Amino acid sequence: MPRQPLRLGMVGGGEGAFIGAVHRRAAALDGDWRLAAGSFSSDAGRNTRTGDALGLDARRVYPTLDAMIAGEHALPAAERIDAIAIVTPNYLHAPMAIAALEAGFHVMCEKPMAMTVAEAEAIAAAVSASGRQFALAFTYAAYPLIEEARLRVSRGDLGPIRLVQVEYLQGWLSQAIDREGNRQAEWRTDPARAGAGGCLGDIGTHAFQLAEHVSGLRADTLCADLATHVAGRRLDDDVSALLRFEGGARGVLKVTQVAAGEENGLRLRIHGAQGGLEWSQMEPNTLTLRWLDRPTEQVRAGGPSLDPSVAAQFRTPSGHPEGYIEAFANIYRGLAAAVRGEKHPRFPDIADGLRTMRFVEAVVANAASDSKWHAIDRDKEHRRD
Repeated sequence: MPRQPLRLGMVGGGEGAFIGAVHRRAAALDGDWRLAAGSFSSDAGRNTRTGDALGLDARRVYPTLDAMIAGEHALPAAERIDAIAIVTPNYLHAPMAIAALEAGFHVMCEKPMAMTVAEAEAIAAAVSASGRQFALAFTYAAYPLIEEARLRVSRGDLGPIRLVQVEYLQGWLSQAIDREGNRQAEWRTDPARAGAGGCLGDIGTHAFQLAEHVSGLRADTLCADLATHVAGRRLDDDVSALLRFEGGARGVLKVTQVAAGEENGLRLRIHGAQGGLEWSQMEPNTLTLRWLDRPTEQVRAGGPSLDPSVAAQFRTPSGHPEGYIEAFANIYRGLAAAVRGEKHPRFPDIADGLRTMRFVEAVVANAASDSKWHAIDRDKEHRRD
């Protein structure tokens, strides 16, 4: 018999939300998941309209996550959802993730994972106790050429790593749209819903996770500066940090959402003793390699010389661009394989969530203190080999 798609429930992502629609498209892309239930909004009308628009059975459009958990458990096992995607503002991530895990569901969670390190540790404990899979939406780590870059660094192509530079420049918060009715901006600049970091939590976590993921190094200490350029804004909109990595490598992280005119300028550069690499999210199908002793190379998406595990992540022939949705779908593909007990590529998980929350906490503490350097606590219990 043909393999049936796994069933997905979603909390958050109602009409007018950006990221919920992204999750739904990505989950459906490879046929591994089918949206079967949801609690899309605390507003009853918006919740119902979203369910109708998505063609869901009205009985499986629930008013709350608790109602969804109870309603799905009342169904035969062959019909109930397998996993829950949490696409809400940050303050709901921890209680919802823990509730879903304790109820026996696998979880896909938006980032940052939680509001605090303590919340992140509570989620990690729930993952361990439940034995369920937990994935995080660090989308950029799932671009195929990012995996190619990681593999080349890990096998020593660049030599010992010396420099790690990552920047993520946006301009969409250059004006006070968070006080002018923009819902996406409003909650991201509200400490009660976003947490201690604004730009830091929203895109700084992406940048930090990508730097550690590709370099294969962990940042030991940092020296940071937080700024808020738009008057009256309650959280940072501009972040700079110097990083010291294990083994002596040095790093620079720059993220901002007030670089007027910038779109989604995520860029990573890593240099070793023998060469360097560069990747940009806005040109994601090219990985540039530079060498001391030979000409610069460009590795193209779907082209020759890719590692077989990387080539398997592409869905179209060379010259047919793949981007954000496809990268997102790679996480859902990996999660589906893990849920089925199959061999699967690595996807961002609880370890990434713990590391990035410790990064946020260290940046906030350092920026508020007179200390030059702050340690990023090591997560030995959940550290990968």
